[in-house]
Amino acid sequence: MNAVELSTAVSWNLVASTFLLIALAELPDKTALATVMMASRQNPRGVFLGVAGAFLVQTVVAVLGGSLLNLLPHWFVHLVAALMFLVFAFASWRQSNHPEEADEPGVKHKGKSFWKSAGSAFLVIFIAEWGDLTQLATAALVAQTHAPLAIFLGALSGLWFSTAFTVWLGTKAKKFIKPRPLHRAAALVFAAIGLFLMWRLLDA
Repeated sequence: MNAVELSTAVSWNLVASTFLLIALAELPDKTALATVMMASRQNPRGVFLGVAGAFLVQTVVAVLGGSLLNLLPHWFVHLVAALMFLVFAFASWRQSNHPEEADEPGVKHKGKSFWKSAGSAFLVIFIAEWGDLTQLATAALVAQTHAPLAIFLGALSGLWFSTAFTVWLGTKAKKFIKPRPLHRAAALVFAAIGLFLMWRLLDA
């Protein structure tokens, strides 16, 4: 499909409206807050790659069919996500006692940090986003409009925009806040998200 055929096959007004809807819905979400915290403590480029990759997979799932979202029980997904955030909270608090270890110079360390950051960010966001508001909204929009390509482009670009913005916020926080309080703030945020998911699971 060339550029002319793509422009006629896609409603760009629908792409733009989906972009705005998903970006605005994602910015105050728990995954956006988690991305800020991860970007402030880890390699920001790695975090962006991991989060963007997770959103790509989740958007494909949402566009292919909302029924795929029910392949895993919601209670199981929420339990895994809650436990994962609690583990990250514990690890962040432990790391706050030795913040200098995360900032050692060296090319080899940076390379490992990039892929480690990407992998952990992908895993956290992939689990936390499963069945989340923006993914359900994407699936609903596809069902209503019957325009999967436009919804895919709009939703993914909205998610990637919010990811770029939250990673940028995380890098700014890293410049102005010392490592120890930053790690402890991240621990508290992750713990709060984990406990919220656990409470929502018990309340269901």
